[in-house]
Amino acid sequence: MTPPAGSASGAAGRAADGSSSGAGTRAVDARPPGTGFLPAADHGRPPRPDDLALPVAGRKLLTGPDEHPQRVGALPGDLAWTPVGTLDGIPAWAAEVADPESLPGRWRSWRGLAAELPAPRADLAGRALAVVTWRRTHRWCGACRAELADVPGETARHCPDCDLTVFLPLSVAVLTAITRPGPADGPDELLLVRHAQGPTQLWALVAGFVEAGESLEAAVHREVAEEVGLTLRRPVYVDSQPWALSGPGTLLAGFTAEATDPAAEPVVDGTELTEARWFPTGALPAELPPAYSLSRWLIDAVAARR
Repeated sequence: MTPPAGSASGAAGRAADGSSSGAGTRAVDARPPGTGFLPAADHGRPPRPDDLALPVAGRKLLTGPDEHPQRVGALPGDLAWTPVGTLDGIPAWAAEVADPESLPGRWRSWRGLAAELPAPRADLAGRALAVVTWRRTHRWCGACRAELADVPGETARHCPDCDLTVFLPLSVAVLTAITRPGPADGPDELLLVRHAQGPTQLWALVAGFVEAGESLEAAVHREVAEEVGLTLRRPVYVDSQPWALSGPGTLLAGFTAEATDPAAEPVVDGTELTEARWFPTGALPAELPPAYSLSRWLIDAVAARR
């Protein structure tokens, strides 16, 4: 299964202050421990008025002025707050909202927020969306149909009747920047593909979800063989980031790899992909994934090597 081409959060290629970290590099976070975003399932106390508030309605989040999170005290007192983490040491809470028009502020998609916000705030928004979505879709035990109860201190729910414990699931997907040597004295070439679903106009990377019992590297080999019919030398891990677009929780792992046969041409599967082409790294197309995506960061990293 292939993730959409424009995947990932503002963490890739973006410094802690929201500025670009440059092609092929990840910004070094020199902030003291405890700052930035840290996930948490328990704050050890109820919400306070100055705590951060992240209301969620469907797939959108409510923001305040300058796209900063709202404060708990500025919102109605009947919201059911759930701890999701801390931002620069300040506890953050999320809540599902049934009537979004009743709250002051601006409702934004995670994709829009991730494209504009620095990584810590984008990652906090992604976790809030993931936790609220998971809680809404996991109210009942899938084994005996009893109502699940929250597990204190965990992002988990427990069945009082059959003892089943359900944790927030994490799906892992791999993205691979595949290269081959270019003509004599020319730059290397990068394989770019167009997906059958999602932003179909973009040239992106071969990608897919990891299956149970499979290593990340094995998933890279399988997805590439299935989707474009190529074999690879050993993939090299580059980076990872959370992604809040396709479900309760997804983690992307990015790789680079070289095709074993420099003369091999890709053959698309016709299901996941509609087109695949080799491009010189010095002449990549303009229709690439957005700058905040891991796909784009991997593409830029390969292009910078020429």
